[in-house]
Amino acid sequence: MLETWIDQRRPSQATDEQIQQVEIPPSRARFRRDLDPRLEAVLSVTGDPLLAPLRVVWRAGLRDGRRSARFSDLLKFGDPRDPGRLRQLWVSRRHADRVVVVAGEPARASELRERWRAACAADLAQTTGFAEYVARQAALTLERAERRLRGARYKVPRLVHEDILGRASFRGSLAALAGDGQSEPALARRASRLLKEIAATHSPFVIDLVAQIIRWIYTRGYGENIHYDREQLAGVYSLAQRHPVVFLPTHKSNLDHLVLQYILHENGHPPNHTAGGINMNFFPVGPLVKRSGVFFIRRSFKNDELYKHVLRSYIDYLVEKRFSLEWYVEGGRSRSGKLLPPRFGLLAYVVDSYRRAKSDDVFLIPVSIAYDQITDVTSYAEEQRGAAKEKESFGWFVSFLRGLRRRYGDIHIRFGEPLSLAEFVGPSDPNAPPDADERDLDVQKLAFEVSVRINRVTPITPTSLLTLALLGRGDRSLSVEEVRSSLENLLQYVARKKLPTTADFDELQSLEGIERTLRSLQQNNVVSCYDKGPEAVYEIGADQQYTAAYYRNSIVHFFVESSIAELALLRAGERDVEDAHGEFFDEVMRLRDLLKFEFFFAGKESYRLQIRQELAFHDPDWETELAAGPEGARRLASKLRPYTSHRVLRPFLESYRVVGDRLARAGSEAPLSQEALIADCLTLGHQYRLQRRLHSGASVSKVIFQTALRLADNRELMASEATDLSERRRAFAAEIRDALRRVDAVEALAATRRAGFIP
Repeated sequence: MLETWIDQRRPSQATDEQIQQVEIPPSRARFRRDLDPRLEAVLSVTGDPLLAPLRVVWRAGLRDGRRSARFSDLLKFGDPRDPGRLRQLWVSRRHADRVVVVAGEPARASELRERWRAACAADLAQTTGFAEYVARQAALTLERAERRLRGARYKVPRLVHEDILGRASFRGSLAALAGDGQSEPALARRASRLLKEIAATHSPFVIDLVAQIIRWIYTRGYGENIHYDREQLAGVYSLAQRHPVVFLPTHKSNLDHLVLQYILHENGHPPNHTAGGINMNFFPVGPLVKRSGVFFIRRSFKNDELYKHVLRSYIDYLVEKRFSLEWYVEGGRSRSGKLLPPRFGLLAYVVDSYRRAKSDDVFLIPVSIAYDQITDVTSYAEEQRGAAKEKESFGWFVSFLRGLRRRYGDIHIRFGEPLSLAEFVGPSDPNAPPDADERDLDVQKLAFEVSVRINRVTPITPTSLLTLALLGRGDRSLSVEEVRSSLENLLQYVARKKLPTTADFDELQSLEGIERTLRSLQQNNVVSCYDKGPEAVYEIGADQQYTAAYYRNSIVHFFVESSIAELALLRAGERDVEDAHGEFFDEVMRLRDLLKFEFFFAGKESYRLQIRQELAFHDPDWETELAAGPEGARRLASKLRPYTSHRVLRPFLESYRVVGDRLARAGSEAPLSQEALIADCLTLGHQYRLQRRLHSGASVSKVIFQTALRLADNRELMASEATDLSERRRAFAAEIRDALRRVDAVEALAATRRAGFIP
């Protein structure tokens, strides 16, 4: 085919000596092949030959206007883009439209030699390796030509190992690491093994295969219902054509990466290079997803300088070549439903690559993936109670698939505003030394801003708002009409503030829609229904509160400022207060500090402004009311609608109370083991729940206990040698109890409003 193509296009006056043909190894060869010796001869002759790479491209059949392989085709015949000899013969004779010869961009030998010298920093007289370089460049330009034919969906790196391991900078770093009994050749061999362990090994065949497997998996539990904005995604695609982009999605379910990968594939995006924990590299999942774009990294490698060097070089390569990356900004799956504090490791590597001018800019794409309901929530509830995390394995994967036999509603994917490193970090410096510092302030601010932008676009679902309303009513069953009444003020607040919602959010506007949502929650054991009486009543039972709290927690960030304002107003309204305005903002900042590890708060001045805006939303004359003293603060508190702190902050403060009481009981004992403290807090929490000293079983939460202990450690209450340690621990517990006392007062105000005594 190639010879025929050449003969049809050769100039009539050209001789056989002027047009020579040399084979180069295919970039997707199953086995390594030696270079054709004629290539060395061609490059050694006098003159300046023009080198034009050619390739035969085999395409999938055309179905519904698109060339893609079906699942059945892939299993029966293999990849149509890489047919064997007999299949090549059959396709070329029966389906000529599926065979195309592509030509890569030609180049003169002299131009290639100059590029080789610059890239390899070789001596001017040295020719060793030039033929290999030419063959590699030919393969890369053919990949680009083939990509224009197939589309960006199959834009994947080729010759990754050869490119990274052959770089002079990489070899120079190996020489610097040599020592302590490790020779440079030994380090080079280990680096090659580490790169093979880390790097994704894309296959167009597996990319198509995995896309169809993903569709089969997610439709079992969610049908065809993935909702996202195609125009938003088109904007991301346009951005990715000019700069490397990093997708940073939330992590609530094991489906997160899969559904994001699927919608990108369906919209013609190349597969992301997605960081995965080495724990997910089990057969058959690991080998399959690695060939569709996942690269696996170890959980810990702080003391392995060679591993860090290989990983940094791989990230550099991806950024430099403008390949899209992806990882979970939270690190692991959220067990509470709330966005977790960000992890900085991989982000530090990307920022380091940008700072060293591997790209003129990098854009971070915040991504919120929300579900009406998820199958993982049952295991999360067990972990909150103190159970160990189930280890990933093939059996675990089969169990996960079985869990999708029920219907869980819809999936909602939202993209936040992209974040430019050039704007946020400043100009790059090609001479900067490598330094992937997780403690770098810019890295931490970036991660924080990404989290804020994720929260900003996370949609409120009917499930999340309904569980927020039900959990706020305590351990009692409600009729559909009573549920509607509990939702009324919340719905008005969401509408007036124009908070993001899902397309089906209007379901909560009618009794029929509320009942459908309740029935859906009942089917998955989130709520219980008693329908033996005159009307059906629904409740969240004691064993269902962890599950319901998970959905509620996914949206509590929208109500945190309002909740803090409520508690601060009640403090400003107490009789011992002289300056209500000053006391109000003092209490706002105390609560901000108390909850700073739970929620993403703006800087102090920005947060004061947000609180001012929240009060102005409820009453434009709020400053006049606060100036009137405690009585004015109480009047202002009565105007807030809806009351939310008993729904939003109580479970966190109750968990903190358990930790505070446990530390107070310890007196001045130090240091304290976190593992032992968690176990003690779980035991004490269950006791408090039996005594009805906690309003919700979800307040006995291992996850929230861990955050509370992080706060205690920040306040030096864990291992301090201070003489007043016992006193400060008691003060910590008293501070939390004081906040809870005002939460009780807000709940009483809410009950008073329901009874009609206040508007």
